[in-house]
Amino acid sequence: MLKNNAFILFITIALICIPLMFNGNAEYGGADGEAEELITELNESYKPWFSSIWEPPSGEIESLLFVLQGAAGAGFIGYFIGYMRGRNRGGNAEIPK
Repeated sequence: MLKNNAFILFITIALICIPLMFNGNAEYGGADGEAEELITELNESYKPWFSSIWEPPSGEIESLLFVLQGAAGAGFIGYFIGYMRGRNRGGNAEIPK
């Protein structure tokens, strides 16, 4: 079990570091900015349908909120899978009164 975890950790670190070593000066931007640039390039008179209700004060805050959203979703999914797995393993045992 420990060997498997160490192997998975090594592969994860390699997947993060190798692209940075070969293409370290690249700009890793999000898809939203790329799409906005392309739309503006294709149609200069394009106006968005709506704007954000609240704009985060900085990119760091925006990243923090994105990470918190992902963590909350992953926590919910993990809880649900664990709950269903435990329920299925428990069978039809009755709860003592």
